[in-house]
Parts: sequence; C-alpha cells; structure tokens
Amino acid sequence: MQRVVVLGCSGAGKSTLSRRLAAITGLPRIELDVIHWHPGWVSTPREEWRALVVKVAAGPAWIVDGNYFSTLDIVLPRADTVIWLDYPRHRCLRGVLFRTITNLGRVRDGGPEDCPERFNLEFLRYVWNFNAKSRPRLVAALEAHGSHARLHRLAGDRDAETLLSQVRQARAEIPDIAEGRP
Repeated sequence: MQRVVVLGCSGAGKSTLSRRLAAITGLPRIELDVIHWHPGWVSTPREEWRALVVKVAAGPAWIVDGNYFSTLDIVLPRADTVIWLDYPRHRCLRGVLFRTITNLGRVRDGGPEDCPERFNLEFLRYVWNFNAKSRPRLVAALEAHGSHARLHRLAGDRDAETLLSQVRQARAEIPDIAEGRP
C-alpha cells in the first residue's frame, strides 16, 4: 500500500478516512479539492488541472483523496490500492449537510483556500443522484483503469473502521512498512 486512491460520493467521508489512513501509514495525503479549486470556488482550467494531477500521480507514494472523473484515467493506473466508500445516499447527504451547517461561511479544515462552505442546491442534487448517475461511471472507470489495484469496497462506517484497524495491525506487524520502506 504505497499509492492509494480514496473514492466515493461527496459526504461519505473521503477526507476523514484519508487523513486517518495517512496518520497510520505515514503516506503523504493529497486532497484533490485543494489543488482543483482557487479562491472563490474558481476551478483550475482542464489542461492545467490534468497536468497537476499527472505530477501528483508520478510520485512514489501517496493517498489521493477525491474522485474527479476527469482524472481517474491518470490516478487509477498508478494506484496499487483503491478504497471506495460506496455508501448509501442518506449517509452522504447527512455528511454534506453536517459539513455545510458546521462550516457555513468559512473555509473548512483542510479545504480549498478562500473557498468558504456554502449551501448549494445543485450540489445537493448531485449527491442525491450520485448512485444513479455517477456511480456507474465510477464503476466503469475502476474496470477500465483500476482493475490491477487492490479494491476495498466499503459499505459503511463500520467497514471503514475495520479497514483502518487492519492497516494499523499490518503496520505494527511489519516494521519496515511502518517506517516507509518497501
């Protein structure tokens, strides 16, 4: 586990899981939202964005947090591990609403610079429709670009806790890995 992609609908907890995984493994964490968004929620132009992600994916070890469909063809082929938070709609909506309410008007911890959290009905529709519209695209991208990687499909928070516990145990049993050596 040296190059990990954490995928899932917004609100599932990708950032929280990837932060915790980075703390256990010592792998550097790259949150794609932070490099995609400029102040005021301005997106990086497509070619520049893809070039940034190519640079990130070229690194020897990382945890990439985020599923931008425009870059899955870049990060998935380099990944050795994929963690897919395949959570139900209600869990993701709850996560987005909680994040929005608790951070409304301010930049959330670890969020993109000068991009304050806001209530966005279009974004809520995206989360509501994720499993029907975006999930099939995610499955297709995994099949096309990530079939070689070890896939951990998590159906809920209990699965995430189990995975983190297993990684913690594996790190404790293999000191070279815990110290970042292959």
